Amino acid sequence: MEGQLEYTPEMYNFSVLRDLRKRAGMTIADLSERTGISSAVISKLERNQSAAELKTLFRLARAFGLTAAELLALVESRTAQCKRETDRIAGDFHFRQIEFSNARCFFAEAPRGAKRSNPDAHRDDFEICWVLAGQVRIDLPHESHVLSAGDCLQFDAVFEHTYEVLEDCRIIIQHIRKQKRF
Repeated sequence: MEGQLEYTPEMYNFSVLRDLRKRAGMTIADLSERTGISSAVISKLERNQSAAELKTLFRLARAFGLTAAELLALVESRTAQCKRETDRIAGDFHFRQIEFSNARCFFAEAPRGAKRSNPDAHRDDFEICWVLAGQVRIDLPHESHVLSAGDCLQFDAVFEHTYEVLEDCRIIIQHIRKQKRF
């Protein structure tokens, strides 16, 4: 049938709808009234006994303040991904890194005086720096932050930024890919 997703239980888990509905404080009847979708259809979806047509996904998503794509991403069954770290040296920084399609995580060690500008590892990401040991200064276009062990900073990685190691350091840097809306 056109507009309907080919369904196998391994591909989609529509039971997430129950969690979304309960979190929103709605009954099945409330959700049915809000979306115009029958209670029977909603119940079957929540029990993962059927898949939703695209127009049904759209209506349900709007009821939860989501886009259809966001709701589909929530119901899409995922399997765990296992990766092996890789090593790389960039200037005085030694990186151990793991990369997935939506995030990259780096464990870095660097001696006092090490400096890293315009890192080549960026996409359109948010960046998080967590200092485990030592002290690091991160310079952004209009601000500068000195982070010590236990401190963490999140910023938009599209902006030019520089890491300068003030004391030998161990840091975790995470790049989280921004969601594309269009």
